[in-house]
Amino acid sequence: MNLTLFDLDGTLLPNDSDHAFGEYLVQIGWADAEAHRRGNDQFYADYLAGTLDMAAYVNFATAPWRGRSAADLAAVTEAFLAAVARPALHPAALALVQKHRAAGDLIAIVTATNEFVTRPIAALFGVEHLIATDLVRDADGRVTGAIRGVPAFRDGKIARVAAWLADRGQTLADFDRCTFYSDSTNDLPLLEHVSHPVATNPVPALAAIAAQRGWPVLRLFA
Repeated sequence: MNLTLFDLDGTLLPNDSDHAFGEYLVQIGWADAEAHRRGNDQFYADYLAGTLDMAAYVNFATAPWRGRSAADLAAVTEAFLAAVARPALHPAALALVQKHRAAGDLIAIVTATNEFVTRPIAALFGVEHLIATDLVRDADGRVTGAIRGVPAFRDGKIARVAAWLADRGQTLADFDRCTFYSDSTNDLPLLEHVSHPVATNPVPALAAIAAQRGWPVLRLFA
């Protein structure tokens, strides 16, 4: 069996789902436009620069919605999927996932974005296994703004993939081929860890590294 891992934002999606969800909350009036956009844009710039403080970002990103009722959150999630996420699905990305599914690969999406935002998006791709940044919930099930365990970010993606496989009684060594698709230099640790890294819609810095190392480059949205 082969293992295939996908980053989400910028890789399977042409946009950043967490940033897009923040923008959607501004549009529906759940977040102050000026303050949220300023913070959202700064954190996104930090992510691109590889300097993101994940704990600070998760606290910021969840603040507009974490006090809302379960019914309100369900309704907003469905509206976001309809207005933003589904229109962003690209035939080439869907076909890539389907190619690996048809080949019988074990597939997972491995993303730094929190599981509240990404679980329904993973479902749109038909991917059962999601390794995302998990959120602490209180006794009533409400998100607190803190991260539970290791965030799925940079080196944390290696740890989280290893833990997921261990829960299945597996390791990377059990697979004939381990492929990881990503667009970002933030994912260099996991790209270097697998047997078959694929720079996918790469940012210029990752494209340069891929050229130096002879990694394949895939552009899904060209």
